Amino acid sequence: MSLSRRKFFKRSAVQAAGIASIPMILSATVPEKKKKKKDQFAILPQDGTVLFQGDSITDAGRNRERQLPNDASSFGNGYALMAGASLLTKQAEKNLTIYNRGISGNKVYQLHDRWYEDCLDLKPDVLSILIGVNDYWHKRNGNYEGTVQVYENDFRALLKRTKEALPEVTLVICEPFSVPGGSAIGENWMEEFRPYQQVAKKLADEYKTLFVPYQKIFEKAMNYAPATYWSGDGVHPSMAGAQLMASAWLKVVK
Repeated sequence: MSLSRRKFFKRSAVQAAGIASIPMILSATVPEKKKKKKDQFAILPQDGTVLFQGDSITDAGRNRERQLPNDASSFGNGYALMAGASLLTKQAEKNLTIYNRGISGNKVYQLHDRWYEDCLDLKPDVLSILIGVNDYWHKRNGNYEGTVQVYENDFRALLKRTKEALPEVTLVICEPFSVPGGSAIGENWMEEFRPYQQVAKKLADEYKTLFVPYQKIFEKAMNYAPATYWSGDGVHPSMAGAQLMASAWLKVVK
């Protein structure tokens, strides 16, 4: 057998093991909710609106010229597309409207700057926010002067503003994450980034939101496939990483 064929079969075996392991990863990291089948996704009302917000991980190359709900090119190719498509399939009778308004490179203050148009005006019933890696990464590379305290203050202000305008909204805070071993994850990254993750969890508890523990999920996933399988640079998920994220999000929201 040629070397290239050996590599192909080895890579295929890793891919199969990784995808097959997703249920085991989630069962070990996301608590199971004891709900009857008819009660699943009960937070999604009839004719409800779901909004995904965040940075490049949510953006995932979407076509920002379209900005349409339930439209594949308006969603990019990441976890928001996968989770949204699953909701539209599993909850077809609810006639959901689902948007993706993530923008690559965003930090919390940039969400705040566009919050009327890209959130409040859409009046979501369920609002999912994944933000924080750029608040750290851009500071690390010298392109931003923010601190973890700035991140906390800005994020708390954003949540307060949201609840004042949309008191009935269900919030989903997604933990910002990094995959150790990715090409962008340099020395001391994980130690310096952890306080940002702690802030996200603190605010989730404070505002009593749903919380998706992505760091724990990806660290568990590395027991089944190497870091680069889930994310090449340790920040942006691969196709398998995006599916893992979508599956975790759906399990939390369900």
